[in-house]
Amino acid sequence: MRDIPPALAASLASGVTTLARCWRLTRRDGATLGFTDHDEDLAFDGVTYRAATGMTASAAESALGLAVSGLDVVGALDDSGLTEADLARGAYDGASVALYLVDWSAPENRLLLFSGALGEVARESAAFSAELRSLTHALAQPRGRVYQRACDADLGDARCKVDLTLPQHRVEGVVTEVRGSRGFVSTALAGRGSSFALGRIVWTSGANAGAAGELRRHVEAEAELAETAAMPIAAGDGFVVTAGCDKSFATCRGRFGNRLNFRGFPDMPGNDWLGAPARSSGDNDGGRLG
Repeated sequence: MRDIPPALAASLASGVTTLARCWRLTRRDGATLGFTDHDEDLAFDGVTYRAATGMTASAAESALGLAVSGLDVVGALDDSGLTEADLARGAYDGASVALYLVDWSAPENRLLLFSGALGEVARESAAFSAELRSLTHALAQPRGRVYQRACDADLGDARCKVDLTLPQHRVEGVVTEVRGSRGFVSTALAGRGSSFALGRIVWTSGANAGAAGELRRHVEAEAELAETAAMPIAAGDGFVVTAGCDKSFATCRGRFGNRLNFRGFPDMPGNDWLGAPARSSGDNDGGRLG
């Protein structure tokens, strides 16, 4: 149950509609943007909530306990607010969101309705829709280890311990030729075989600067992205690529010499062994073992 400020409660009881919703979006880099479904800009707490984006929202769903609640927000993309390029390159991934119910005639009368994070974002033409997830969403994430053949660590993390800053695991270069929507050529990758297949690429310059992705394929100077970049790749775009790993024991031991830190169970029996019929050597008489 929420405690509604007396001034806002009086406004609600008056029967006169002077209410609007405001969204405050705080990116992980600290940048803050404000939006409102009112027809004029509103300002409070040092943030201006812009009306030009045409934001609208669904009804908020909430529940007792630890159930994940949330709502959907729809708005227009414009150059002075949310842009398609920013959304595409992941600038708003994991951004924190606060939703307020505000008396637009007196913005100091407001109530925090929702606090959470930005979830899945869909873009179409000049508009976007975004899912807002409540704080309980973090409690629904998997925890603990998985019993499986493959390694469950991320290459280069504290459990893996491979040093990705070493020259053999990292390369910095520029695109020298673009091939299609996902392929490119870089002389910096030449002579490295296919060691950066499944590796992580971070764009350091160009239209995709700051965005990250994965290489699906790497053969000498040629590389191909696993997914099309948010913005078209161009010759001269800078990048940093770190080595990739298929999380198999053979790769961990052979390519990285890191078998002691392998975080999988390579000797666990497979489904073919578990499903095989029992076989007798002739001494299975039902007696005691040993």
